[in-house]
Order: sequence, then C-alpha cells, then structure tokens
Amino acid sequence: MDTQFWVSFLIIIFTFALYIGIAIYNKARATSEFYVAGRGIPAIYNGMAIGADWMSAASFIGMAGTVMLMGYDGLAYIMGWTGGYLLLTFLLAPQLRKYGRYTVPEFIGDRFNSHSARIIAAICTILISFTYSVGQLSGSGVVIGRLFEIDAKVGTMIGVVLIAFYASFGGMKGITWTQVAQYIILIIAYLIPVIFMSLQLTNNPIPWLSYGKVVSELGELDRALGLSEYFAPFTEDTKWQFLALMFTLMAGTAGLPHVIVRFYTVSTMKAARWSGAWALLFIGLLYISAPAYAAFSRFILMKNVAGSDINNLPAWTESWVNTGKLQLADTNNDGILQWSELMIDKDIVVMATPEIANLGVFVIGLVAAGAMAAALSTAGGLMIAISSSFAHDIYYRVLKPDASEKSRLFMARLSIALAALFAGLIALNPPGAITQIVAWAFAIASGTFFPALLLGVWWKRSNSNGVIAGMLVGLFVTLGYIIAAKYGGFTIAGIIDTGAGVFGAVAAILANVGVSLATKAPSQKLQEEVMDLRYPEQMTYKDGEVWMNDGSDKQM
Repeated sequence: MDTQFWVSFLIIIFTFALYIGIAIYNKARATSEFYVAGRGIPAIYNGMAIGADWMSAASFIGMAGTVMLMGYDGLAYIMGWTGGYLLLTFLLAPQLRKYGRYTVPEFIGDRFNSHSARIIAAICTILISFTYSVGQLSGSGVVIGRLFEIDAKVGTMIGVVLIAFYASFGGMKGITWTQVAQYIILIIAYLIPVIFMSLQLTNNPIPWLSYGKVVSELGELDRALGLSEYFAPFTEDTKWQFLALMFTLMAGTAGLPHVIVRFYTVSTMKAARWSGAWALLFIGLLYISAPAYAAFSRFILMKNVAGSDINNLPAWTESWVNTGKLQLADTNNDGILQWSELMIDKDIVVMATPEIANLGVFVIGLVAAGAMAAALSTAGGLMIAISSSFAHDIYYRVLKPDASEKSRLFMARLSIALAALFAGLIALNPPGAITQIVAWAFAIASGTFFPALLLGVWWKRSNSNGVIAGMLVGLFVTLGYIIAAKYGGFTIAGIIDTGAGVFGAVAAILANVGVSLATKAPSQKLQEEVMDLRYPEQMTYKDGEVWMNDGSDKQM
C-alpha cells in the first residue's frame, strides 16, 4: 500500500466516523424528527443540507466529466439543474411548506382528498428515488473501488452498508446535520483542485475568470486534431435534445420528492424561501466551477497524456485501467497514445484529475472524501424519501392508521435497509452512466410530480380524477419514451432518453386539465385551501376574502 492510499483512506475513515457520530448524536426519537427533523432547522443550515442533498454523485463526479466530453452540449445539465431550483423556490416550496404535511404523497393525497392519488404518488416517489439512488450507489462504488484498488462492485456494496446504517438510525434529523458536514467537505474538495489547476495553468487562482484562456487553447488543439471544437454548440446532440434535456432537469428538480421534503424541515414559509436562496448560493459555488474543472481536465489530458509513448504512461493510468473505467489502445500500432485512443469514462474525470494534474496525495484523498460525501448525502435523502412513502404514506396513512409510534419507526428503518440493498444490487451492473441514470429519475419526476404539484397549487379546479390521470399518463409516457429511445432507437426531433420528461410533462398536464374539466369540481373547502396556499402565513383566504391571522379579524 502506497502513501496515496493511506492518506485517502485516513481522510475517508475520518469523514465516515464524523457522519456516523453526527447521526448517533441526532438520533430521531419521534416520527416528526424522522421525517421532517422536527421542523426546527435554521434556513442557512437547511440551505447547506439542500446543497449536499442536491449535489449528488452526478454533480460532483459526473457533471464535469460530462461537460469535458460533450463540451457546450453538456451545459444543459448545469442550466437545467440550476434553473429548476428557481422554479421550486418561487412556485412550489413555500406553498407546500404552508400546507404542513410530511411528504409529497401526503400533500397530494390531502390536497385532492384521495387515497388512490396518495398511493400512486407514493409509488412514483419510490420509483424516482430508487432510480436516483442507483446512480448514487454506482458513484460510491467508483470512489471506493479506486481507493482500495478493488472492483467497483465491491465498493458499491460497502456504500450500501454505510448508507443503510446512518440513514435508518438518524432519520431526517440525523441526515440533515450530516448533510451540513458533507456539504462543507464536498465543496472544499471540489474547489481546491480547480483552484490549484487554475494556478498551475494560468497563474491565476480564480478559475471562474481564468478558464476562458484555456478554452481558447482547447479550440486550437481541437482544430489541429480535426475534432469538433470544444465550445461549438450542438455537436453531440441536436438543439431539440439540448432544450428537452434542460426542461426535463428543470421540471424534474421542481418535482423531486427528496428535495421538496427538505423545505418541510423549516418552521415557516419565509424560512422555506430563504432555504432556497441559500441553497442556490451553495449549489452555485460548485456549478460555476464545473465548466472550469472540465476545461482544465481536458487541456491537461490533451497536452500531457495524448501523444505520449504507450509504454511510458503516467502511473495513474494503470490504477484507473484496473477499475475498468479507463481504456487505452494503440489501435494504429505506432507506439503513441492518440487522443482518439484514450477512452475515459465521464464518471471518473473529477476523481482522476488530481492524479492527472499531479496535485499531491492530500488533494487526491480530499477529492475522494468529497465524492463519497456527495454520493452518501444524496443517497441518504433518497432513502428517507423511499421510507416515508412506504412507512408513512402507505403503511400508516392507508393500511394501518392506528399504528403505534414504535411500529412506524420500525417500518421506516426496515424500508430503508431493504431499499438500499435492492438499489445496491442494481448498481452492481448499472444500466447507464451516472448522469444518464439520474436524468431518468428527473424525467419521471417531471412527468409525474411537477404537473401534479404545479396544478395542485396554482389551479384550484384540478381534482382527484385529474391528478390521478395526469400522474399515470405522465409516468407511462415518460417510461415508454425512455425504453423506446434507449433500447429501440426511437426518437422525436433527435430527443433521446434523457429528454423524455418533456413528453411526460406535456401529456400529464393535458390529461390533468382535460379530466378535471370533464369531471366534478373539488369541494369549496378544498378550493379555498388551494387559494390560501398563495398567501403568506400571516394571512388566510376564506369565503372569497383575505384576512389577517393576528387575531384582529382585519379584512385585507
């Protein structure tokens, strides 16, 4: 075992011990603490937790690699994921917090007064969260596999054990404070390498200002090699796929159940809005750094690795070849590794770059710890979403409403353990790259929850029949398009599987509106509840008028 291994190992073990210690210290002892952290998290810390929950393995590990390999077309991921938070923060989060429920299925079930809608929403939550968690566990396998120089599949199962333990033990309360620590670790781990590379390549420590120069030089290298220029638009995908993917990620963000539930952990609508504002700041630190990370990584690979003697490559290449994520082949037998002969998986770019740029063993270990923090923080939130949908929305609200607090907590913890195990088994042989799998989860969310929540909050005429039709139609259209595009080669206007959400969302909205108009309107009480959501907590909508909640009965 070399120095790099031991440094990385000790850093990761320290962070693991920190996460477990926080989870034990903040153990959930009541269902309100398990599902919504007792609604007592301050907005700034909730913003950090949202950032960690959000910046998954796809963001930390996969996004810079996607931009590096796709160039301009990869920016759809950054714009879609960031823009989705604006939709969520302004259109849905405060209103959902005012309604005062624990989960998205509970909101849908009570808003539309329908157990059927609640069960369908719970099933959609489990499907979305399960799909998403496969990507996170696959990412943890990449990190652990490289650290121990073992097969990524073994690393995946180690991640399963860790996530199942601290998520089931601490619940939302424990996970929230764990995610605060994970955000701090992952953002430091992401920024230090990109700042060091900026200094190394441009003598400027501010990568967000310096990487433009590197991008220009990349264009010259691309032209010399006869490649599509790095910053040329729509070379990897069509314009319609770019727009469809961006919409899918935006709408999916606004409909992700494990993200929405984070806004339930604060005390007021105002705190929910501020949580979103803080989250945008914390997320933005990583997202504006990803293009710089991608440009620097590609430049170093093209300058220092491509064109090298095939028998005299840097030592790091052998380690990554052993993981199966890097392939080198001298196809023209000239003894020189050409750029076209370097096949690097987009999921290892961030992990490998500190070694590629020779940034030192501490930075390599720090990035490994950051990648694990990203994968584990999101996976923990996803496990809570799955658990709450089964144990709270199906078991307690539908099957056994007289269940004791103890039995509800037991079912919640059991469902986390089983979900982590099944997701881990699928992640052993994932059906796609991390960013692709995550995009499918967003597509399902944009085809099911985004239309249901948007119309549920902003259109009082939407009824139970409409929301059920909308979720089912959106789900089947989205899944059908993903399967047809990935396995059957079917596309519309060049839109592939990752852009399927645009079709699901449109179909769901049309079905919801059409069926709602064709059937009986919701009761006056439900319609007034919907109108009431649009006003601050200091005001109440009743009988067509707005009143202050200060006890004065003053009409507005």
